[in-house]
Amino acid sequence: MSEKNSHLLSNRIKSVPKSFIREILKVSNHSDIISFAGGLPNASLFPVSDIAQASAKVLEQNGAKALQYSNTEGDLSLRNLIAQRYKEKQGIDVSPESILITNGSQQAFDLIAKALLNEGDDIIIENPGYLGAIQSFSLYQPNMLTVEVNDNGMDVAQLENVLQSSKPKFVYAVPNFQNPTGISYSQENREAVAATIDKYDTLLIQDDPYGELRFSGEEKESFYSLIPDRTIMLGTFSKVVVPSFRIGWIVAPEWLMDSLIIAKQASDLHTNYFSQLVMSQYLTDNSVDEHLETIIGLYSKQRDAMLSAIEEYFPEGVTTATSDGGMFLWVTLPEGMSSMELFDDALESKVAFVPGHPFYVGEPKENTMRLSYVTVDSETIREGIKRLGKCIKNKMQ
Repeated sequence: MSEKNSHLLSNRIKSVPKSFIREILKVSNHSDIISFAGGLPNASLFPVSDIAQASAKVLEQNGAKALQYSNTEGDLSLRNLIAQRYKEKQGIDVSPESILITNGSQQAFDLIAKALLNEGDDIIIENPGYLGAIQSFSLYQPNMLTVEVNDNGMDVAQLENVLQSSKPKFVYAVPNFQNPTGISYSQENREAVAATIDKYDTLLIQDDPYGELRFSGEEKESFYSLIPDRTIMLGTFSKVVVPSFRIGWIVAPEWLMDSLIIAKQASDLHTNYFSQLVMSQYLTDNSVDEHLETIIGLYSKQRDAMLSAIEEYFPEGVTTATSDGGMFLWVTLPEGMSSMELFDDALESKVAFVPGHPFYVGEPKENTMRLSYVTVDSETIREGIKRLGKCIKNKMQ
């Protein structure tokens, strides 16, 4: 749309920028560039033959029914499998009726915002926080309040202060291998955060796309176990099976579920039914745990390769956040160095990353950046980090 027609656009869409990462991927997605920028799973691990067999079986058993419209809540067999996995892996009792299948976690943000937010409402988000959530919530023009995260989790004292001085509809958190930092909340931090939230009239949205990608350390308790009446859980198969199906879900209380269903009916009626049936068949016929072992084996090797290369090639004064899993490492450069400026230099050296800037609401920490290790082999990681280290050293001179 031309400038002369911009007055036809809504105020809400004018206030939300394009996805920074998607724009970076446009310039870094060339074969000669070593890219640590994307948050994409490693495509070599997609279970192509198993998905093909599941697809054939779905069509053979269901025929035209598999290609028809379906209900808004989602396929019941798939919701049963999700509920069963919560019970087996986390000891959480979730009923299939409390699960709504969505078009990935991204739609989950949108539906929750539609159901809960009015313009100007307060919400709390991690700082730095997940860019996709920031962008989605921004469409509804809330007042975004931030709480810092560190290697231990959320700053509890700051959380208390923000809750005392505002009335947020919800707190949004990624407690397991957070995007962008890769950190996980400690058990002590989870208990303190839960106890703090429980004193106020607000909800906790626990987003968990990476929780099953643990390389080391022990599993931590879900917020749903600590404050079940206040916790909304989000999940997805995008990081552990295939992303293109766009199958995610919301676990929500009954009082909210009806509103979420109405919001989804207004958006798209239902998530792709055929993909749901195929996912359900895949989960029934295959061991997702065995598949996860393969993913974890490769990702942990690549993370270790990146950490080793960082130690060898990055200069003193550069630090890396601790991460026991997931897909990212968070790097802090020396004070006064801009990762946005470093990005231009790095691109000239044929290596790409995501500057930390877009992950912050308000004043960003300019000397931060996110590195993804999952789509690049160990040898290429080493070369890319070597190039990036040289760029950092040049900036420090």
